[in-house]
Amino acid sequence: MSYRTLDDLTLSGQRVLIRVDLNVPVNDAGEVTDKTRVQRILPTLESVLEKGGKPILLAHFGRPKGQRVDAMSLRVVVDALAEVTGRKVHFVDDCVGPAAREAVSALPAGEILLLENTRFHPGEEKNDPALAGALAENGDVFVNDAFSAAHRAHASTVGIASHLPAVAGRSMASELAALEKALTAPERPVVAVVGGAKVSTKLDLIGNLVGKVDAVVIGGGMANTFLAAQGHPVGKSLCEHDMLDTAREVMKRAGDAGCDIILPVDLVVAEGFAAHSPNRVVAVDGCPDDMMILDAGPASTLAIVARFKAARTVVWNGPLGAFEIAPFDTATNAAAKAAADLTQSGALLSVAGGGDTVAALNASGSADRFSYVSTAGGAFLEWLEGKTLPGVAALEP
Repeated sequence: MSYRTLDDLTLSGQRVLIRVDLNVPVNDAGEVTDKTRVQRILPTLESVLEKGGKPILLAHFGRPKGQRVDAMSLRVVVDALAEVTGRKVHFVDDCVGPAAREAVSALPAGEILLLENTRFHPGEEKNDPALAGALAENGDVFVNDAFSAAHRAHASTVGIASHLPAVAGRSMASELAALEKALTAPERPVVAVVGGAKVSTKLDLIGNLVGKVDAVVIGGGMANTFLAAQGHPVGKSLCEHDMLDTAREVMKRAGDAGCDIILPVDLVVAEGFAAHSPNRVVAVDGCPDDMMILDAGPASTLAIVARFKAARTVVWNGPLGAFEIAPFDTATNAAAKAAADLTQSGALLSVAGGGDTVAALNASGSADRFSYVSTAGGAFLEWLEGKTLPGVAALEP
C-alpha cells in the first residue's frame, strides 16, 4: 500500500498532532514499569522537533468507556516521557476544549505537550465526527504513530485524518515495512509460527496464512486440537474437541494450497500445570489419559529449527508451549534462539508480534535479535489475518 510519511511534510512552526501508544503497564506506586512503547515513539518525536514542529500527543490509556476515570489519566506517563525524550513534557487534563487549546498555544518550541486520555470522551470509540473535528482544531498536521491502535476506527486514529494532512510516523512506517516484507512480498520459503491456547481464536489467521506461506508451525494448546483431529490421544490437555472437524478442514486447505502444517512429533507431558512438575517426553501417540501436554518435545523442536534453517522469512505469533512456567518453555526458547541466531547471521528475516509472543521472546532473551518485534496485539493479528486496518487505510493519499 502507499502512504505518506514525515518526510513528505514541512513542519517548521506547525502544530503536529501525533497519535501514539502510551497504554503502558503501571505499578501501584504510579510508576511505568515497562517503557518500551514510550521508547518506540522517540524517533517520531525527534524528527518532528528537528523539523521545527511542535509535538502534541494524543493517546488512550485503559478502558474508561467514555468517562473520566482518574486512575486512567495519562498524567502517570509524563515522567517516563520526559526521561525517555530528555525534553520538558507539559500535560493538560483534556484533549479538546479551551484548556487544550490554551496549552497548545502556549507550548514553547523544543518541548512536548501530552493531552489527556482520548477515551475519556464517548465519541472517541464511536469515531464521532464532532470529536474528530475538535481534536483536529489543535493541529496543522496529523501523524499516526500508533500501529497498535490502527485496527480501531476511532476519532483519534481515523476521524481526525479527514480534517488534516495525515502521514505515518517513524514507528508506524517501520511496522508496516516489516510486515510487508514478511507477508506482502517476502523472500521464500516463508514459515509461520502460530501458537496459543485455542484454534477458535486464530482460525482467520491460519486461514489467511495457508494461502501465503510455505509452512505453518502450530504450537501451544492449539496443537493439541490438531493432534486430536488426527486421532492422537491428548489426555487431560487443553483441547477444543468441538473444533476437530474444523482442524481437519484447515489441514485439507493447507494441503490444497501446498502449505505444510508442522505439528509436534513428540510431546512433553506432566500431571499438572505447575512449575517443575514431574514430566517426561513421549511420542506423539503416547500421551497418557491422566496427563496433559505442556510443550513440544526435543525432536519437534529440532524439526522446527530445521524448517527455520531452510527458510528465508519467519513470521511468529504465539508460543510453542506453556512458556510461562519452566521447564515447559524449553521448545519456545530453543526455537526463538535459533530464529534469532539465523537472523543475526543474515540468513533470515524474522517478524514477531502479539502479547504472549513478545513476552515469550523477551523471556527467551531473543526478542532484540529478531528483525522486528511488534508491540501491537490486535492490530498485528488482524494484519496477519489479511484484514484492512482502518488507521492505516486513513493514511492513504
